[in-house]
Amino acid sequence: MGFPRGRRRLVLAVAVLLAVAAVAVVVHRVLAPAEVSTPARADYPAAPQPAAGVIGRLPVAPLIVDGRLRVYAAHRQVYADRPVDWRHRTTPYWSYRRWPAELTGVVASGTIVVSRWSDGRLVALDASTGRVRWRADGPVPVASTAVVRRTGAATVWNPSGLLLADLPDGRTVLTVTGSGRASGVEVSSGRELWRTDLPGDCRSDVGTTATGQVIGLDTCSGPATIEFRDAATGLVGERWRPPGDPDDLVVTPLGCRTGRSGCRALRTAGPGDAGGRGWVLGGGEPVAAPTLDPAGVVLVGEQAVGVADGVAVGRSARTGAELWRDAGLGPARVLAAQPGRVHLLTEGNDLVTLDPATGRLLSRSTLNVGSDGTGWTPGAVWAEAGYVAMERLREPVDPNGDDQRYYLTSEAVILAAT
Repeated sequence: MGFPRGRRRLVLAVAVLLAVAAVAVVVHRVLAPAEVSTPARADYPAAPQPAAGVIGRLPVAPLIVDGRLRVYAAHRQVYADRPVDWRHRTTPYWSYRRWPAELTGVVASGTIVVSRWSDGRLVALDASTGRVRWRADGPVPVASTAVVRRTGAATVWNPSGLLLADLPDGRTVLTVTGSGRASGVEVSSGRELWRTDLPGDCRSDVGTTATGQVIGLDTCSGPATIEFRDAATGLVGERWRPPGDPDDLVVTPLGCRTGRSGCRALRTAGPGDAGGRGWVLGGGEPVAAPTLDPAGVVLVGEQAVGVADGVAVGRSARTGAELWRDAGLGPARVLAAQPGRVHLLTEGNDLVTLDPATGRLLSRSTLNVGSDGTGWTPGAVWAEAGYVAMERLREPVDPNGDDQRYYLTSEAVILAAT
């Protein structure tokens, strides 16, 4: 005997409803917005003092935070490992993941790591614990057509729309730009200090100054003009055009504390120009600094350092007076700089670190690890806290190739202490 027809229909209907409900629960759990924070379970590590030379080979680009951690970016995750001088990537010290938003940028100030997401959300993490310090809403990032490579270097070393500015009163402001809007957020608390509308694609970020201003390039009406916005209030003060420069400008920040933040000078040039004109930034209008004109010259503190005809030369950025020269390096070029250090790369891929004020050799080491050799071309580079991290590209470089063709190995990033 079976169920009567009416009862069978009722049982079937109930079963269908239960199945639909179960599927709905699963779909909700899988697709609903969520965040997963996995804080640190071990003590905050001490800052190591490794000997100069290659200390690590990594598959992804590290952001060195507080001299103690390496912070990385994944598609929907920001995470850290330690110690800084470990040869390979290790089990995460802490991790923070969001869904379905995508990670678009990471910056760090002291022991605060701020992540930016595709929905505009800003999430600050305590580097020592990985716990969330604050959350805030910012402008939605502008969609990018740039190729996202597997190392994530662009996300942690040059994040679009994120700039740090140190104010004279000791506070640090994160300037966030996105679709039609910019805002300033106090890094320590997440408090929004200001917000303003932006005209669109005709305005772009350049960097921030060492005195707490945000540098932008405005091409919206007439010739390209450089604007200086107060990072504390969001108000534009000075608007300036280099005299005699073309209507279209390419502006490169120089002498920055990290990335494009805390910069002391600019170089302006026309599109496609090999060099340009250097300008030192201060309290008023930028001051011409011809020593900074050549494209290969960097600014470290008050010293301009470059290589010409195989000779490294340090000069006063303001007066042009020669401070030192080193003719013993052979063919080399300036690779990167950080406070108190300038890094040069020789033809044989030796990393040479000099004191920019005196030219004194601080360290020299060959950028080779394992059996990789030195037959590669440098890609993106980051220098901070006495370390240099660099992508290694396969020769000849194919900018349109896939990641396997583009990078030297699966562990394409080399990390060196200087």
